[in-house]
This record gives sequence, structure tokens and C-alpha cells, in this order.
Amino acid sequence: MSGFFATFCKELLLIRRDRAGLMLLFIMPAVLVLVVSLVQNNLLETSGTAVPVLLVDEDGGELAKRLTDGLQELGALTLVRQDGDPLDATAAQDAVRGGDYQFAIVIPPGLTEEVRSRARQLAEQSLAGEGAAAEPPLATAELAVYFDPTVQGAFRTAVLSSLRLVVLGLETEEKGKVLAELLPQRIEKLLPALPFGFGTPRPQLSFHWNSEPVLAVREQVALAGGLTKLPTAVQQNVPAWALFGMFFIVIPLSGTLLRERQEGTLQRLRTLPVSPLAILAGKVAAYVLICLGQFGFMLLVGKTVLPLLGTPMLEIGSEPGAIFFLALSAALAATGFGILVGALVGSYEQATMVGSVAVVVAAALGGVMVPVYVMPQAMQAISLFSPLAWGLNGFLDLFVRGGDLISVLPNAFGLLAFFAVTLTLAWIGFLQRNRRGG
Repeated sequence: MSGFFATFCKELLLIRRDRAGLMLLFIMPAVLVLVVSLVQNNLLETSGTAVPVLLVDEDGGELAKRLTDGLQELGALTLVRQDGDPLDATAAQDAVRGGDYQFAIVIPPGLTEEVRSRARQLAEQSLAGEGAAAEPPLATAELAVYFDPTVQGAFRTAVLSSLRLVVLGLETEEKGKVLAELLPQRIEKLLPALPFGFGTPRPQLSFHWNSEPVLAVREQVALAGGLTKLPTAVQQNVPAWALFGMFFIVIPLSGTLLRERQEGTLQRLRTLPVSPLAILAGKVAAYVLICLGQFGFMLLVGKTVLPLLGTPMLEIGSEPGAIFFLALSAALAATGFGILVGALVGSYEQATMVGSVAVVVAAALGGVMVPVYVMPQAMQAISLFSPLAWGLNGFLDLFVRGGDLISVLPNAFGLLAFFAVTLTLAWIGFLQRNRRGG
């Protein structure tokens, strides 16, 4: 046991002397979570609020006014009618082209008349039946929507969906009005001239289009435990970048192993009455403690610093025991990976290159940088093999989905299995180097 504590204290002393390494381990993930959370939080807030859109009404008719009112009632768009000076189609295009606005809607002149004429023609053709002579079709009225080329697809979809929803309502209403006018006339022509006897007037037929919906859509988040809050950018990014920082322990850990091997420290330790297992356990315990310190520091940032910058406060659920167990499993996995790299590479440059590239790739595949659900199907399948994906999924279960210890056991056991495999491979690597005298 004394050998274990001696190794444990030695590793902590070496880590304390490596101030640059400590800065890398603690400050780098904290800066990343600050920047990425602020960016993504702003993106989420933007997607949840009205999008500013330039509106140019060159028609001025009743339908144009109803179209404008419908867009305003949706609440998804903020209509801007003038940008300093009254807008026309050319000025709106220039504003979008210059990047001042991302969208512009231009209602062309004569829209009201064109829509009503086209609706009447379509209604008359529907009532005329098959075999009736068809008039030449009138042109379909069109709205012009201009986009900034840099606009993302999700925002384009939001604007177009809002516009199409209002247009569909106007189209249905106009067709209903025309049918209300033409359908009674058509039916009366088909009735006998005097169906109720001489002098008895025929009943007047009427048709009224009711635009009330018959089916409503209710949006509800499918979360466990009766939760109804949507996840925030902070709940996604704090555990994600905390895991990223924990796995970056590979650089100082592998560097320490390389220095000990090159300076002969490991050979001298083997001559002492200390078991190799105690030495290895001391190293693991020291770096696991550092990883847990990283994770706690990141939680503190999410709880105290990020709210001061305008983001929501980190909510971690009500299972602290499960959070600690999962964090411990991730810390062991990160430490095992660092020991494996230190056992296999031959120089500090190789350790830095292999370790950093492997961690970045695993983070990208694990959903740290981009959520897994937006990846292609092939990449989603590959992400199942990333230990960072196991850790992140477990923390999201606890922070967002209302999970408990039982729900995160598969992810935690996956991380512990990764630790066991990497430690075994590292041990085999050390034994082979000892046989070769390296």
C-alpha cells in the first residue's frame, strides 16, 4: 500500500510542476464550453424567436393585406417594411445581397386580381364536369422570396414553411368564396323549373366556407419523469466538452510515461520492493483524480459562469450518485487510453500527434462537436464505437431525459470495459518493451 501512495503522490507532484499541462487540462475545455455554449445558445434563441424579413407590397390589394396579417399572426417572422427609406423590390434585393437582411418577400403588383381570377377559373372548371370546353389556363400568381446565399437550410425552411402556410390558407379561403357563389347557381340550374307546384318559390341555396380546423397538432417533448423542458445548449456542451478535456489527459500522461521510460525511472522503480500493480494503480488514481477535478470544474462553470454571460444555468438532474459513477467511469477510460498511448509510442511528438488526433476524431464521432442525430447514417453507426459517445449519452440521460443510475449503466459499463481493454493492451506493450530492453 505504501508503494501505491508513493506513486500516487509522485504523479501529483509531476502534474503540479507541469503548469502548462494543467492549463491545457482545465482552461482549454472551459474556454471551449464558454464559446460553444454561447454560440449555440444564441442559435437556439434565434431559432425560437421571430426572424426579421423585408416585406415589399407592390400590390396594395385586399389579399396582400391579408397575407401580411397572416404572416404577422404566425409570430415566426418579423416583417420589416422600410429600412431607413421606403422599400421597393430592387432595394430589398440589394439589402439581402449585401448581407443586411437574410430574407425579403416581394408581393408583385396585381396579385389580388390574379389570385381571384385563377381561383374562379379553377372553381368553374371543377363544376363544369368532364367534357366541358376548357379555357386557356391563367398564369399562377407568384410571390418572390430572396435569400442570402449564406443562410442555413433550417432558416430557409422556417421562412418558406410560414409563407406557404399563410398562402395555403388564403388559397383555400378564395376558392371557398368562389364555390359559395357558383355552387348554388349550378345546383339551381339542375333543379326542375317548378318542383313545388305552380306559384311555389324554390328554396334559395347557400354555401358558406368554414375555415375552422378539424384537426389540431399538439407538440410535446418526449421526456422521462414527466419533464417538459427542452434541453439547453449548456446541458449539451458542458458534459460534452468536459469529456473532451478529460480524454486530453492522454498528452501529459503519455508524456510522463515516456520521460520515465527514457530517463530510466521505470527501471529503477522495478528494482524497489514495490509491485508493478501498485505502481500502475498509483498512476491511475492520480490521473483519475485530475479528471474528476476537471469534470467538477466544468460543472462549476456551467452553474456559475455561463449564467453571467446570458445562458441558462446548467441543470444536472437529481441523481448525483449516478453522475459521479458515470464521471468516474469516464475518468478511468480516459486514463486507460493515456496509458495505452504512452506504452505504444516511441517519442513525445508521436504521443502528442496520436493522442490529440485520436481524441478529436472520437469527439467528432461521439457528438461533442455535432449532434449524432444530424450525421449521415454511416457516421451514426460508427459513432457507437466512440467512448466519448457513451459518456455523452449517459450524461444527457441524466441531465435532460430524467434518467437514473440504472439507465446509465450500459454507458458506464462500456467505459469501464474500454478502460480494462486499454489497460490490458498497455500492460502487454510494457512487457514486450521490457523483453526488447526498451
